[in-house]
Amino acid sequence: MIRRRTFLIATAAVTGTAAGGGAAFYETYRHREPDPLALVYRGPASKPGCPEAVAALLSSTATALRVAYVGPRERLPLTAETLSSATIFAQPGGGEVEDAWPSLRAHAEPVRDWVRAGGIYLGFCLGAYLAGKLGYRLLDGHVDQYISTPHAIVTSTRDTVIPIDWRDRRYRLFFQDGPAFRLNAAAPALRLATYTTGEPAALVTTCGKGQLGLVGPHPEADKSWFQPPELSPEGAIHPELGHDLIESALIPLQSAPPV
Repeated sequence: MIRRRTFLIATAAVTGTAAGGGAAFYETYRHREPDPLALVYRGPASKPGCPEAVAALLSSTATALRVAYVGPRERLPLTAETLSSATIFAQPGGGEVEDAWPSLRAHAEPVRDWVRAGGIYLGFCLGAYLAGKLGYRLLDGHVDQYISTPHAIVTSTRDTVIPIDWRDRRYRLFFQDGPAFRLNAAAPALRLATYTTGEPAALVTTCGKGQLGLVGPHPEADKSWFQPPELSPEGAIHPELGHDLIESALIPLQSAPPV
């Protein structure tokens, strides 16, 4: 039998320790660094559903990220000041470069300066095209229209599903007139995926002190992007590939064989 006095003293000691530990935990939590900020463009240069799909991908990847939209009608504008607090800027899919770029041209210099200073640019389909010479001019190389490349297995701009090889494993992904990439010989790169004809479909490369993660197909696509039975989502939804792109872009790229 435990005597009452002994029990009360022991209880007080445990309570005091827990209270002290709680205070210490609170102080640690209060001074914890916030999660890195990932900005997703949403505006006239994107299409409904595209920014939201990229935001969902960023919100569910292994690295804890704060995700916010930037654009002319968003709480945060796409400015140098906004970018200065971010780790990632993601440009989602949309329409044609010629239609999208007039809305983005004024932001080219702030985005370019931010990436070259150490920011991470993620480009999905249209966003990957915009990394090239007709857009932000971030890529040390060329962005090509895949359907115009020799032996392309798709030659139409219609929504479809295509096979790709991601880290040497075959997958099927939503595709709509996405790009392929040709880097200059000295550009370091990590090639994540290729089209079945051999052209790079997804890669990570450098831009100044920053990095680019670019993909032609759509690993961010969810079921709402498909129209069964003509276009079935069966076996074509792979957010884990988008997560691989994000996580790979977050790792500083060492010198690697060019693509």
